Amino acid sequence: MLSKVENKVKILVVEDNKSIIEGLEYLLKKEGFETQIVYSKKQAIDYIKNDNYDMFLLDVELPDGTGFDICKYIKEVTNKPIIFITARTEEANIVYGLDIGADDYITKPFRNNELISRIRCVLRRYPEITESKNIISCKNIKVDLKKAKVYKDSEEICLTSLEYKILLMFLNNPNTLITRGEILEKIWDIDGNFVNDNTLSVYIKRLREKLSDNNSKEHQLIQTVRGMGYMLKK
Repeated sequence: MLSKVENKVKILVVEDNKSIIEGLEYLLKKEGFETQIVYSKKQAIDYIKNDNYDMFLLDVELPDGTGFDICKYIKEVTNKPIIFITARTEEANIVYGLDIGADDYITKPFRNNELISRIRCVLRRYPEITESKNIISCKNIKVDLKKAKVYKDSEEICLTSLEYKILLMFLNNPNTLITRGEILEKIWDIDGNFVNDNTLSVYIKRLREKLSDNNSKEHQLIQTVRGMGYMLKK
């Protein structure tokens, strides 16, 4: 089954309490966030060095250091939002966490709805993060997901609803073979009717014509994999 990768806000959670981790991971994923859990300061630093995260949720007390240390490191390498989630309720800890660059400080036990509300509130202070999640680009093609508009060389091009759905499937799965059967499973016409194989060929042809400046095979964004399906080469 074809898996669709959404442009989600990517959160690194640093927490060593396994009784909290499971519920927190479920909550964040349910709310539409991509989540990575790590359990120590060392793990956190390694992940930050090797990946790009949009937000950080940090426990203070860790087996090999503190969330304060991680916060200081994050602020040295990037300007991304940080929220402390900790059992330390002393005013001095809260003030220190905010002074070194955290955007918020939540004490345990926390209420799920309050946590999600605070995360979204902090993200609103960083519009560059959320706005970037609404744009998918490939070569000279750009899709604004929020407006459901497609641009080629900054000029808007008009796609039907089905052409738009097919294009998003390819853009969300670059360099991945997508069979005709997988496409047919996902798309329906405007009246909710299943699209047949012959109709799909027409949609692919029209989509290619709208996306390409040159309809020769080597210039097509969506390439045919003979006898198997299609692939968008990014």
